Amino acid sequence: MIKVENVYFKYKNSDSVLKNINFTVNDGEIISIVGKNGSGKSTLGRLIAGITKLKKGSITIDDMSTSKDIKTIREKVGIVFQNPENQIIFNNIYDELSFSLKNLDTAEIENRITTSLKQVDMYEFKDKDLYTLSLGQKQRIMIAEILAKNPKYIILDEPTTMIDSYGKEKIHDIILDLKQKGYTIICITNLSDEILLADRTLILDNGEVVAEIKKEELIDKYTILEKYGIKIPTLLSIIIKLKAEGISMNIKDFSVTSLTTAIKEKLETERKSI
Repeated sequence: MIKVENVYFKYKNSDSVLKNINFTVNDGEIISIVGKNGSGKSTLGRLIAGITKLKKGSITIDDMSTSKDIKTIREKVGIVFQNPENQIIFNNIYDELSFSLKNLDTAEIENRITTSLKQVDMYEFKDKDLYTLSLGQKQRIMIAEILAKNPKYIILDEPTTMIDSYGKEKIHDIILDLKQKGYTIICITNLSDEILLADRTLILDNGEVVAEIKKEELIDKYTILEKYGIKIPTLLSIIIKLKAEGISMNIKDFSVTSLTTAIKEKLETERKSI
């Protein structure tokens, strides 16, 4: 479990970026953190990952403090950033993934690389050079690199912002598959449809958590998203319109892809009943 308690943060010579942040992330959950640019989303992710030093408040990962147990925290928490090209060290994929595993024996390194590449559907590219890949494929390699380190928690900081629609869909599928495998995921995003991947959504505004919405509450609480300038996910907008016409759907158990199929089937059923 991740616990964020009474966290305040500001950069030198700046106003407060985060103010009195309090929330928990339960094991096995997907949490989305949304908010306008400058709301403090990425700073919060870096604090949880132990990359940025916490100055006031506490963040604990499985009862270990990010202020004291940095080495262990960084083993438990992996973070993937928005632009994969800023994270690449080596041209060759195998070299990239094996670099952080150099303290393991050869057999274990091979096993971890094979497993992580298969998890992101990139195993066939194992011996390729990264410059030959699309941006979406590079991002999947960056996710594989984190998975190879065998973390328990994964923070994705706007992982699909720079990627085309096909690449986005692939990463969405990976996120849901990782949840099924027991990973806990924090998805920091400015893309509204990614809210539908999450069990809960936290809204940051001016450095504060101003709302928390469970997935099953989105239909009834969508106006809260609008209040804070968060675009309503397209599929959610369709479901809201269907509800206004007397056609109800429960979005809790759907992924983004399956929800699209379910809406089509629902509309077809309604059409036939007319």
